[in-house]
Amino acid sequence: MTLTTQFYTMLAMTGMGAWLGASLDTYRLFVSRAKTARWLLFIHDILFWIVQGLMFFYVLLNVNEGELRVYIFLAVLLGIATYQSLFKRMYIKILKFSIHLAVSLYQFAKKLIQHVLFRPVLLLFKLLIGLITVISLYSYRVSAFFAKCLFKIVAFLLYPLFFLLKQLLKLLPEKWRLTFKRYFQKSAGFSQKSKKLIITIRSTMIRILKR
Repeated sequence: MTLTTQFYTMLAMTGMGAWLGASLDTYRLFVSRAKTARWLLFIHDILFWIVQGLMFFYVLLNVNEGELRVYIFLAVLLGIATYQSLFKRMYIKILKFSIHLAVSLYQFAKKLIQHVLFRPVLLLFKLLIGLITVISLYSYRVSAFFAKCLFKIVAFLLYPLFFLLKQLLKLLPEKWRLTFKRYFQKSAGFSQKSKKLIITIRSTMIRILKR
């Protein structure tokens, strides 16, 4: 190994030592050991050191074809010490600022999407529901009006027939008349229940419309 190769190896390993120090600080900042399960911490640590080892080996392979010397470890320690004494505080400040900036941008984008996309869609949906409710309510009123008019017309036209049937019922035996009376009372009860159901549906639609 030539002196030039050794010099490049020293520089590369010093830089990798500084990289290792910065990586450790980044790892500690992102992984909260107090809030993370032990088995998950173990997996994180193993993966972290595997990645770091592969990166060191890749750099060493490109610089001196992977030859390992004692001064390489000294260069790594020198890089870590240089980082700890000169760059650690500045790096942590920059890293925290970057994280804060990324979180702020994410929250801003989230609120922007909510106000620009989701709220207009929700408002449009409410307007559509209100429009359908109004149309249904007025359709019900118009239908009820025409049904009432039709009922009165039919009742007026059938009045002679009802009068004739009433007179004929008076000629029937008492037992038959009681049977017909109970039948008409049941029909009247069903009509009252139907009317109450229609009123309930109408009141519900009005409440929905007022919201």
